[in-house]
Amino acid sequence: MSIPYGRQSINDDDIAAVVRTLGTDWLTMGPEVSAFEAAIAQRAGVTDAVAVSSGTAALHAAYAAAQIGPGDEVITTPMTFVATAATAALQGAKIVFADVQYDTANIDPTLVEPLITNNTRVIAAVDFAGHPADLDELGALAAANDLILLEDAAHSVASTYRGRPVGSIADITTLSFFPTKNLTTAEGGAIVATDELLLERARLFSKQGLVRDKSKQRYPDEGPWHQEVFEFGINYRLPDVLAALGSSQLTRLDAFKARRTAIFERYRAELADLDSIVLPTRRDYVDPMWHLFPIRVLEGQRRRVFDYLRANGVLVQVNYIPAYWHPVFEDLGYQRGMCPVAEQFYSEEISLPMFAALDHDDQSRVIDVLRAAFA
Repeated sequence: MSIPYGRQSINDDDIAAVVRTLGTDWLTMGPEVSAFEAAIAQRAGVTDAVAVSSGTAALHAAYAAAQIGPGDEVITTPMTFVATAATAALQGAKIVFADVQYDTANIDPTLVEPLITNNTRVIAAVDFAGHPADLDELGALAAANDLILLEDAAHSVASTYRGRPVGSIADITTLSFFPTKNLTTAEGGAIVATDELLLERARLFSKQGLVRDKSKQRYPDEGPWHQEVFEFGINYRLPDVLAALGSSQLTRLDAFKARRTAIFERYRAELADLDSIVLPTRRDYVDPMWHLFPIRVLEGQRRRVFDYLRANGVLVQVNYIPAYWHPVFEDLGYQRGMCPVAEQFYSEEISLPMFAALDHDDQSRVIDVLRAAFA
């Protein structure tokens, strides 16, 4: 059977949690969402969280909370899923791409600083593969220039940076719970923040901008049914049935992390002698929750090795095409060659299977097939 590069880990407790919720009066907008938000906030080391319908929704709400609009600039990395940039562009922002570090594929703070202008509003970092970006350096740049630091932590739920949990460092952090991520709600995401005002703006945006608090309404005497919209938002709510799945998954998050770490370390140990690849880096001051195991295939062999692995049932992936290579950015005038390190990384990268349910025998098969590709 084929081995995917990532997949969800669902057990009987997860199924029971969803079934139990289906038997209540609350399929959405109920207590399961509040419980899940509290659990996510605790894990992230903050006081509150906003659960939303996807990681993309989390990013959109975060940019809306930052009040990004036409004329504003957002500096981000090209080595990410397109949503990191697209959701800011949808708010009218100009996207400015900074190149990445070759060892981590994370945005390079030394290349961010020269790109800051009077129009810059947000620095948006991505924790590629689960390895946190250089948050202290980026945070210092943001503070010195009165900017917002947004951390796209879609890959890094349960990672820590210098002993601090992801979510407790940047001004605002977005999470993703897609099935291949470190925990899943089927589709879903969340926003956490160290800035309470940003979080409340994100919450309001994700709930269509509806204001139910009478003390904040313009016409509070209209009636008990009355609600008002002062700024447009979108329905990005996460249903209770999916929040119940997320809460159940959170009880096993440490086990997921331990298993992913073991898979990571075994790959590193058993592939260390292959001269034709470069293995991923872990810096001493981070404790990643590994979402991907990205190898780099040297000497122009990436496509051949990719095809060989897939032909032999190892369904590897490439993460990611540089964001500005997408035609939507090309049509806006972005050109290839802007971020040469990211483009080199892309030309070499293959993501090997990495998920908590990957067993010893299947990992052995991945290793054997990869070795055979170079035989």
